[in-house]
Amino acid sequence: MLRIPRPGVIAAGHPQTAAAAAEILQTGGNAFDAVVAAHLAACVAEPVLASLGGGGYLLAEIDRQTWIYDFFVQTPKRRRPTEALDFHPIRADFGTATQEFHIGLGTVATPGVVRGLWHIQKQLGRLPMTEVARPAIQLARDGVVVNAFQAYIFDVVAPIYRSHPETFATYRSPTRPECLVREGDRLVQPRLADTLEALAREGDALFHQGDIARRIVALCRQGGLLEHDDLHDYSPVRRRPLSFRYRDARILTNPPPSSGGILIAFALKLLERFPLSRSGFGSPMHLRLLTAAQALTQEARLELDLDETHADGIPAVLAPEVLHRYWEKLAHHPLCHRGTTHISVMDRHGNTASLTTSNGEGCGRLIPGTGIMLNNMLGEADLNPHGFHRWPCDTRMTSMMAPTLARLPGQTVALGSGGSNRLRTAILQVLVNLIDFAMPLEAAVSAPRLHFEDGVVNLEAGFDETAVAALASHYAVERWPDRNLFFGGVHAVAREGGRFHGAGDPRRGGVSRVV
Repeated sequence: MLRIPRPGVIAAGHPQTAAAAAEILQTGGNAFDAVVAAHLAACVAEPVLASLGGGGYLLAEIDRQTWIYDFFVQTPKRRRPTEALDFHPIRADFGTATQEFHIGLGTVATPGVVRGLWHIQKQLGRLPMTEVARPAIQLARDGVVVNAFQAYIFDVVAPIYRSHPETFATYRSPTRPECLVREGDRLVQPRLADTLEALAREGDALFHQGDIARRIVALCRQGGLLEHDDLHDYSPVRRRPLSFRYRDARILTNPPPSSGGILIAFALKLLERFPLSRSGFGSPMHLRLLTAAQALTQEARLELDLDETHADGIPAVLAPEVLHRYWEKLAHHPLCHRGTTHISVMDRHGNTASLTTSNGEGCGRLIPGTGIMLNNMLGEADLNPHGFHRWPCDTRMTSMMAPTLARLPGQTVALGSGGSNRLRTAILQVLVNLIDFAMPLEAAVSAPRLHFEDGVVNLEAGFDETAVAALASHYAVERWPDRNLFFGGVHAVAREGGRFHGAGDPRRGGVSRVV
């Protein structure tokens, strides 16, 4: 009996996001058509985490050739006096922790998502954009039922979505008009549907040179920084990925000027000298090594100024003498005594698409009449480590986003994560789970995580109490009662021989589908 190969596999942050990709794969599209369709649907179904007003990266593998497409945000070409900017703080409440973000038109960097996705689909896809965008357009017109996770993240960032009348009106609950949408509400977005339809028909020039560009500029003249040339001159960049070995796996990830990939590489190289597989997942040695490696990676990030490193800095940070210095520190460490989403797609033709995008938390303002929230990247502390309003003009911003491909014996895994500064430690831990502890994909994604930052170990529930006690004797520990989006959202797919597998991270409402 002839076995017909399945079209592919998807892992994403929402069932409707995955459904859009599945529909495109089943109608003859490839992984790149599918990942673009999925992101457009995510802008409808996951509006806090996905928007056409942000930026991102695609890791694309086609014919065993791997490329990174960088369409992250760009700093404005010119500055304005800070007192003229619409720039103010809010606090996001995660329940166990709060985090300060800055919003307003003064936080908006030049968006890259539209130009990036339209470029990728034209270069790598098979179907016309009108077909690729159809699931998202239909979803925006019909409406999407808000699930528990989406309702929760609306609550987390409620001050942003209440900050301007048009924004609040767009996301107001139809059943309780004094509230933002709640679980069970149907969120209908007709303006976004019209915008997606126009973009699919007219192309990305509408956003970067046409009517939408004019609306962005007019809006930014009320306290922002973007002008027509910021939008007109923006272009995606194609790069070779950062490639390195970790034990018996080949890892390919986002290179500088993004800092996330190189920080993951650095942490894995630190861990490589230690036999983690012998200790077992969740053992005292595992937790203490993982914490120490994260602490030293944070130290190296500041000491080596990795947020300012460009492509020519790759050999320097992974040079043996630099790694040796940090290995020595690891050996004597206490061992001895934000709006980001990810979509992964593989297809039967051998193509892989690993897409991470971010809108920050959103600036609080929609492009008038479009349903598109603009980013707040100039107000993100993680992306501005030297302080706000100090960025160099007309420069691609750095990012923690790190779409990644891991070639292990017998299988290839594509993964990435949302989660601001936590996304790199989430990816790091899933890779360690796969490579060192030989976990199945779903277990590697769902296993409890930790994140070290500012002297504190944030720890999910599920680790052995003896190991936690040993860790707490050396570090301040903040315990979380359950899995939480604070620890990222790794959506991963794998090809093993002729079979596909997928795992969506439950921390961010993740789902996977083999189609």
